[in-house]
Amino acid sequence: MKEKAPIRTITTRGRIENKVRGSRFIATAIPIETKDDVTAAIEDLRREFWEASHHCYAYQLAPDGSDYRFNDDGEPSGSAGKPILLVLQRAELLDTLIVVTRYFGGTKLGVGGLARAYGEAARDVLEAVQTVVKHPMASIRVFSPYDDVGEARRLVEEYTESFAEEFKDVVIYTAEIRLDKLAALGALLTERTAGRAGLVQLDAVDA
Repeated sequence: MKEKAPIRTITTRGRIENKVRGSRFIATAIPIETKDDVTAAIEDLRREFWEASHHCYAYQLAPDGSDYRFNDDGEPSGSAGKPILLVLQRAELLDTLIVVTRYFGGTKLGVGGLARAYGEAARDVLEAVQTVVKHPMASIRVFSPYDDVGEARRLVEEYTESFAEEFKDVVIYTAEIRLDKLAALGALLTERTAGRAGLVQLDAVDA
C-alpha cells in the first residue's frame, strides 16, 4: 500500500474584496475535507450574498488533488472556475475551496478580463490565510516494563504529538504519532531497552 504523503492546506477561512470596473469580486477561502463540506459552504455563501450575480469556485481534495472541481456559475466557459483552480494548483493546496462571488457592475469585462479578475481575487485571498503542512498520523500503544519506563517515556514524549499514560502490570502509553516517525520510535525503543519495550500500531488516522 502506498504511504500517504503530507499535504499543504489552509488553517482558517479568509476573505478579500476587489473591484474591477464597477464589479465587486468577493473571494472566500475555506478549509474543507469532503464534498459535503463544499456543498454546505457554497450554500451558505449563496444565502449570505443572495443578490450576487455569480458564485464561481474551485476546490482540490486530499490525498493528491486528483479529486477536484471548478464551476463558472454562468460566466463564460473557462473564465472563472478554471483560473481559480489554477491558483490552487500553483499554490499546491489541498482540502481547500475558493469561492469568488461577483456583483456585476454594469461593464462587461470579456473572457480575458474575467479570467484575470477571478484569478487575482483567488491569489489575493490566499495571501490573507495561513497555510500548514498536515502529516498523516497513526495511533499507537507503547508497552514498557517499570525498569525501562524512564527511557520509554522520554522517547514517547520526543516522538509523539500527544499521549496518555496508564500504570498496570506494565506502563502503557497510548499516543498519536506522525507516520514518518513511527519506524524510528520502534527501533529506538528496541535498542535502548534491549527489546523489553515495544509498540503496536492501532490504526492510521487523518492528519
